[in-house]
Amino acid sequence: MTTFTSDPGTRLGGRYRLEERLAEAGGWSAWRATDEILARSVSVITFAAGFPRLAQVVTAARAASRLTDTRLTQVFDVEDSWDHGYIVLEWPVGDTLADLLSEGSVEPLAAARIVAEAAAALSGAHAAGLAHLCLRPDAIRWTSGGGVKVTGLGIDAALSGVTAEDPEVADTRGLGQLLYAALTGLWPGPDSPELPSAPRVDGELPRPATVRPGVSPALDEVAGRALALPGLDSQAAYQSPAELAAALSAAIPPVQLPTIAIQRGHQEADRPRGGWPQRPGRGRSGDAQPSGSLPLPARRSPARVALVVALVVVAVAGASAAAVHLLRKSPAAPPTAGKSAGATSPGSSSVTTVLTPQSVSGFDALNPNDTGDENSFEAQNVLDGNPAGWSTQQYDGSSSGLYPTFGDLKAGTGFLVDLGRPERVSSVTVTFGSAPQSAGADVQIRLGDSNARSQANLDSMKVVASADDVSGTYTFTARPSLTDQYVVIWFTKLPPLATGSDKFMAQIFKVVVRGRP
Repeated sequence: MTTFTSDPGTRLGGRYRLEERLAEAGGWSAWRATDEILARSVSVITFAAGFPRLAQVVTAARAASRLTDTRLTQVFDVEDSWDHGYIVLEWPVGDTLADLLSEGSVEPLAAARIVAEAAAALSGAHAAGLAHLCLRPDAIRWTSGGGVKVTGLGIDAALSGVTAEDPEVADTRGLGQLLYAALTGLWPGPDSPELPSAPRVDGELPRPATVRPGVSPALDEVAGRALALPGLDSQAAYQSPAELAAALSAAIPPVQLPTIAIQRGHQEADRPRGGWPQRPGRGRSGDAQPSGSLPLPARRSPARVALVVALVVVAVAGASAAAVHLLRKSPAAPPTAGKSAGATSPGSSSVTTVLTPQSVSGFDALNPNDTGDENSFEAQNVLDGNPAGWSTQQYDGSSSGLYPTFGDLKAGTGFLVDLGRPERVSSVTVTFGSAPQSAGADVQIRLGDSNARSQANLDSMKVVASADDVSGTYTFTARPSLTDQYVVIWFTKLPPLATGSDKFMAQIFKVVVRGRP
């Protein structure tokens, strides 16, 4: 059986030009392609004439296209012709969880937070009736923009014919395997091409804390319940991604780490790392299955490590191991025809530049007695690209209704960016944690000339942009464009930790401030 689109250069739908075949198996092929209308790289799946599961794949793709969570790979286009079917998907950029773990270039807590984001995204997908069923370490990415991306939702399972009697339980166990790998660097099942297999003790999978010293009891317990391991002290195993997401949100502590920069060896810049497997793995039914990402080049060059800055000096008598955060450089998407994003003509009044912050911190202006200043010790993670990011403290809901998600304590809290000098701010792009369902955060962008933690200073700051129910990556355009030194991302409503949770917390993973001359 051969596909009708067998050669690079073929155009589909009058706009998608196939560039490079990345993989093929069982009557389907994965391609790198160019959308010639929008001048961007895309992924395309094509099918051999008469592919037996075309209807199931198309149904899954259309269902996935209706989901708006930015942590899930977007579906751009679907053609269901029996002889000329294809699916067009977002081009995946960034490091897969397999990449991060196989190189040892992410510490366990940061990797666990990536899995927590994936669990929250899948909880929303299950609420919409769509399951993954093919979760592997290369189906989860940490993107160059500083966020989590889950690839292959529904489509991978339909391609390979994988089914499950209880999809929620199946995906919960799949997430449990990813969490175990995040905590230990070992894969808790058979047939992993990326990671070594975890050992067995008397035929049983050992708990993460017995395999890798330093795994917290809370995360060890969550991993055990996610995988339904024996010895749970009568506690029921998790039955849904939503349950697991809520448990992870409660179990992952604030991250306070020294910052280490990695200068990596040569890597390809014209394609994302990881990918559609060159040989399929095995699904739950035993059928071959795709991983949902692109081929991983064979490379294990040693990294050269240099200390950049210590956020916290951790002194523990007799301890020789310290958790470290690694700065990573993610490859860019392949170049496409047309203008570069953000390009402007010389002399244009719309020319902007990225402003480099001098420092960042939490900003608990309404409670100056909070010695932690809204988790300021996490703030540097946002500048460094640490997957752990920054989060507000966790708050109960408000019984009075005055302060919706601040436990009747205050009307808001924030994250402060010090630009070092007054700048003419034009926009602020923030990558937030993605909230379950559509319950995001209500956010204001404020500019001021002081970082004093007081109600008076907060009131003196000018609100230049605002948005409600935001999550994922969002750009606030400052109107009018004002000149000030301090930018505050001010939350007036926090999203819930997970579906059904009675705790509220906001997260920030990346902030980019742009200004005009």
